Amino acid sequence: MARQHYIGTCQCGSIAYEVDADLDKTFTCNCSRCQRMGFVLTFVPMADFHLTSDGPVTEYLFNRQQIRHRFCPTCGVESYALGKGPDGVEMVAVNVNCLAGVNPRDLASQQVDGASY
Repeated sequence: MARQHYIGTCQCGSIAYEVDADLDKTFTCNCSRCQRMGFVLTFVPMADFHLTSDGPVTEYLFNRQQIRHRFCPTCGVESYALGKGPDGVEMVAVNVNCLAGVNPRDLASQQVDGASY
């Protein structure tokens, strides 16, 4: 699967975005947040992510407080998070569960041991 264009939203649609992503590169993580939330994630440069509706948003920081987890205060869904890659480039962690027309359980996601960080 090559890079494709996707539409994503929180459950109520207050937060909506478009993203160009390669879903051959998805991850699941066992850190205290990702495991509880059941995230399937893909990471894209900020330039490949465009908010089309940025309704009210709540931000959550934990652990080293380097990732800005953004979620909708109405429906509670975290559809994306903001941070930096290892090289310092601004990145967006996209919750693949929020992408229209995608079944994230069909993807061959890489397992990441975030609990050890």
